[in-house]
Amino acid sequence: MTDLTLVPAELAELSVAQLAALSPQQKILLARQLEQAGDWLKQVKARFDAALEQTYGDRIRTARSDGGKDFGVVHVADGEIRLSVDVSKRVTWDQTQLATIAKRIDAAGESVEEFIDVSYSISESRFQNWPSTLRSQFEAARTVKPGKPTYRLAPNEEA
Repeated sequence: MTDLTLVPAELAELSVAQLAALSPQQKILLARQLEQAGDWLKQVKARFDAALEQTYGDRIRTARSDGGKDFGVVHVADGEIRLSVDVSKRVTWDQTQLATIAKRIDAAGESVEEFIDVSYSISESRFQNWPSTLRSQFEAARTVKPGKPTYRLAPNEEA
């Protein structure tokens, strides 16, 4: 692979060492192509999911209704195809209302932790803007761990 033409089928066969040995120009091109390919795949997946919904939506809704399932997996058959549709349950809680309820539980002499999972957090930007005397009181409760690295390649304008 000496030129800048990167063919997806060839790329899939390259080892980590071979990818690491690519020229800087090839790495930049590959990074761009991977980003474009990811965007393209997301768009195609969204259209394909919409097509499945258009084709099977009525049957999926019937299967959910018949099974009494708003969430979870339902299956729809169409000849040789078995389509499994999983709708996850995403629950959110109104934090203001939970705080009010927690105060009532506490005022009644009950343990809030028996009913509500309590989690405390401080935004990093808020923490960094505190005076050092206030920050020092919280530092023992703070753990900093590295996140997953992300890589972005761009031409070096100085070169």
